[in-house]
Amino acid sequence: MARVTLEHVTKRYEDIVAVDDMNLEIEDGEFVCLVGPSGCGKSTTMETIAGLTKPTEGTVRIGDADVTTLPPKDRGVSMVFQNIALFPHMDVYDNISFGLRLRDYDKEEIDRRVDRAADIVQLEGMLDREPNELSGGQQQRVAIARAIVREPAVFLMDEPLANLDAKLRVHMRTELQRLHKQLDTTIIYVTHDQAEAMTMSDRIAVINDGRLQQIAPPLTCYNEPANLFVAGFIGSPSMNFVNGDLANDGLRTDHYDLEFDPAAFPLEGIDEVTAGIRPEDIYLERNTESVVDPSATIEATTDVLEPMGDEIFVYLSLDGSSAEMMTSDEASTASNQLLMSVDPDETIEADQQVSIVLDRSKVHLFDAASGEAITHGVADESVHEAPTADAEGGATEVESGGQRD
Repeated sequence: MARVTLEHVTKRYEDIVAVDDMNLEIEDGEFVCLVGPSGCGKSTTMETIAGLTKPTEGTVRIGDADVTTLPPKDRGVSMVFQNIALFPHMDVYDNISFGLRLRDYDKEEIDRRVDRAADIVQLEGMLDREPNELSGGQQQRVAIARAIVREPAVFLMDEPLANLDAKLRVHMRTELQRLHKQLDTTIIYVTHDQAEAMTMSDRIAVINDGRLQQIAPPLTCYNEPANLFVAGFIGSPSMNFVNGDLANDGLRTDHYDLEFDPAAFPLEGIDEVTAGIRPEDIYLERNTESVVDPSATIEATTDVLEPMGDEIFVYLSLDGSSAEMMTSDEASTASNQLLMSVDPDETIEADQQVSIVLDRSKVHLFDAASGEAITHGVADESVHEAPTADAEGGATEVESGGQRD
């Protein structure tokens, strides 16, 4: 096991900055997911750790050693790729042991490591099979076992489940969590699938445009996003956003007002605010018994309903217009639209007039100019502060790492 540290790591490709002044510390034995949209720099960051890419600037440390200029084979890491890349002419045993045989390990040690790895990933009795005789999940297990036998200080996994079907991905997520507990080693995992990141990791590193936006436990990123990007990226469907102007009694938007005491929050010098509310924190007025601090009633018209089995997504129009041609992300940012989640047994239909309330304890405020979080909750009885650094790597862990402009 080993700690992994990136210090002011930047990677440029001519005029493109793939990784921009990345400061990241991953503790010994942690499972950390690098998550973000396609092209955000998460794979480049992992390749820099692996030694497949040399940073333009900065330092990479594994444990106490500076490995910035070391080749991959000398870094004590093993990598599992999205494309499994097994040798089709070799059986499972030979695929798993290939790296050890290249390094001239003796037969007894190879057998010991292969048997242990096969036991961990549940491949007993399959060592004499060829890859074309295995299912997709079994092939992925072979690739993981091939990484395990090297007994590395750090496992690097670059979207290893992306090519599996949905049911198998869920199963393999559980298997990877068991693997982490059994090996008790550091795992760095790249994914664009936030469900994988939320369910598997100790902490999530959210990356956008090559810059670290926030590193924190999954629920911290969900409940206390550091900025507008994290708030919109983490969570499916996305958080609802609306811009508004500050007034003495709260926030005024195009279609409703949100009452709170602006003096209770660090809003000095901020004129325009973006308010965010997740779909599950919007309630029908008749169901407000569990709402901590309901807002004033907002009148809306139901537009499109999406039954999901365990919940129903309800697109709400605040001015009578339709969101028929909008995606859920577009609807979440339209000032005249709100996306609400209700229980599957709720009696509700399209084109129905409804009265709704927002749970003010779950309303997030962001500086519309900078995108930075101001507060998470505007309920009267709450204690509100700007995001501060904490031991778990909350919002301003990004600031201390120099990631913000």
